[in-house]
Amino acid sequence: MKFIQQAYKGNNGVWAYVKTILLVLVGWQIIGLIPLFGTAYYYSDSKEKFMSSMATSFASLGINSNLYLILVIFTFLGGLVFLFIGVKFIHKRKILTVLTSRAKLDVNRILFAFSVWFIFGVFIFMINYVMTPEDFVWNFKLMPFIILVLISFLLLPFQTSMEEVLFRGYLMQGFGTWFKKSFVALILTSVIFGLLHGANPEVAKLGWTTMVFYIGTGLLLGIFALMDEGLELSLGFHAANNILAAMLVTTNWSAFQTEALFIDVSEPTVGWEMLVPVFVLYPIILIIFSKKYGWTNWKEKLFGHVFKPIEFKEDEFIA
Repeated sequence: MKFIQQAYKGNNGVWAYVKTILLVLVGWQIIGLIPLFGTAYYYSDSKEKFMSSMATSFASLGINSNLYLILVIFTFLGGLVFLFIGVKFIHKRKILTVLTSRAKLDVNRILFAFSVWFIFGVFIFMINYVMTPEDFVWNFKLMPFIILVLISFLLLPFQTSMEEVLFRGYLMQGFGTWFKKSFVALILTSVIFGLLHGANPEVAKLGWTTMVFYIGTGLLLGIFALMDEGLELSLGFHAANNILAAMLVTTNWSAFQTEALFIDVSEPTVGWEMLVPVFVLYPIILIIFSKKYGWTNWKEKLFGHVFKPIEFKEDEFIA
């Protein structure tokens, strides 16, 4: 449970968390939105059209989808930067402590998780395409797609990393040390993660049944963090998931409307492709990762008591 205990290395008071969360909201929802608002205003030919776009969608102004994706990612980058500022200067601890319990971030773990889920994601799509080819329209446009690939691999990880550091790192550690139970931290972060996705257009189209997917994904990523004592696997998995979502298939109603290879023209429904990952593929992924990294003591790590170490010695906890 060393990852959650990293919170004890700095100021772990409630007010430190309140201040940092407010700081994140400023970076994410105020400063991060300035480029998006500025671009939308530039594309608007009237004040009325600009105000209307804020109530509906900035994309309705005719903003290039790749540019729009960059602007949205920038909001998450703002939140991530301000979260790191809060950890460093309000909590007064190293940024690494909110990422992993290891001496340094394990890049190989990130790449392994990314590769595994990327392969799984492509496989799932291929099955879906073979079963219902009439649901997909080929949408390949060379230059827009090349730009999308660059954005996806170079910039989109900022969006996924912000969510992972905030939920599976910062809040997981905070809830764990407040309630003294790792399982409580796991449930709270997963439910909050799911509910915050309630604003996504997918939920409006498909209904709140989609929370099974969002909360289930939050649980999986949280288990990664607790069992592996760090965010590396969560960072890689989440990046692969969203990069695939951006590059492979788009719709006219999803959160990611991009220059993807295919357009899904089917009637929106909660189908097998949303439920199978949670109830079939996620358990398989857990088995693969547990075998790969030799996870043991599941009961203690997922349901155990979080205690404050008596002393620190060379970045290890001595109880």
